[in-house]
Amino acid sequence: MASPTAKTKETSAITPHQKFKGHTDWVNDVIHLPGGQEIITCSRDGSMRVWNLESGKQIGEDWRDGERAVNSIALSPDGKKVVSGSRDGAVRLWDIDTCKVIAKWMGHTKLVGSVYWSRDGQRVLSGSTDGTARQWDVESGETILEPIETGHNQVLAVVYSPDTTLIATGGSNGPATNRHGNCSVKIWDAKTGELVATLKGHTIAVRCLAWAADGKTLISGSYDYSIRTWNTTKWEPNAVLDEHTAFLFALAISPNDRILASASYDSTARLWNLENGQPISSSLQHAKSVNCVSFSADGKQLATGCNDKSAYSWDVAAIVKEAGLDDFLSDSKGGETATENETIAL
Repeated sequence: MASPTAKTKETSAITPHQKFKGHTDWVNDVIHLPGGQEIITCSRDGSMRVWNLESGKQIGEDWRDGERAVNSIALSPDGKKVVSGSRDGAVRLWDIDTCKVIAKWMGHTKLVGSVYWSRDGQRVLSGSTDGTARQWDVESGETILEPIETGHNQVLAVVYSPDTTLIATGGSNGPATNRHGNCSVKIWDAKTGELVATLKGHTIAVRCLAWAADGKTLISGSYDYSIRTWNTTKWEPNAVLDEHTAFLFALAISPNDRILASASYDSTARLWNLENGQPISSSLQHAKSVNCVSFSADGKQLATGCNDKSAYSWDVAAIVKEAGLDDFLSDSKGGETATENETIAL
């Protein structure tokens, strides 16, 4: 395959394919369901909702268990369950068919803003503003090992490596404006809970993380407006992506590891060429802050959630085609499940 040019091709103004309106507060997170026809959103209004991607209509009733904000959601590898993290500190396991909670795991003492499944579906990783990361055994509901005392005052992002041997955490030792707090990404041994590496470079809190499916690249987004990519063999920085003009809130990698999506307080989402670190197109404009991004399983659609209380879908296939990068939807780099970071809207 010929290397793409380093310069971004100019594209026309991009409009969403569909709008999903019904939440009464910020949309904090979004995931695609198997089959490519539906998404689930969660909100600060305390609900989760299922939507038809084509019509934009809500399917069924709200999913609710309590009134506190639902900050983050993640789909199980078998596509049958959803895990959520909430402001009340609980991690909940939901059955997609019944739309009901089948387990509720307590342990965190503050809000849970990031959740992530292991690839085998046997474990769930959660991060909390209590400063800890926890691993949960899905079958028993018990924690695996002791909670990881990360050294972050607030854990804002957690992610497993693709082989589930490592955990990455990001956060802060103070408020978002504290430039002198702990702004590093930390890498932990998932079996022992021991610190493996500390990645320094961000100057304010690390808010979101994504690990490429090939395991070779870890990506972090920060309140310092930057995205950084890291070589996971040597734990060294690769590149800095700095087109955003405000806090980064979420990252997602396409299933073939070739496109990065980012969401920011600057009211935009962006698509990036991971081969050269350049934007693929003009930004995806929203009315307010964008909290979350999610690729469909085939990588051809992107969903975003916004502080305007709505979610949106975007035609990634059309965007990359207009940018002259038609082959970026091919599976030349694998076709693994997209890596997504679950985010908090504080």
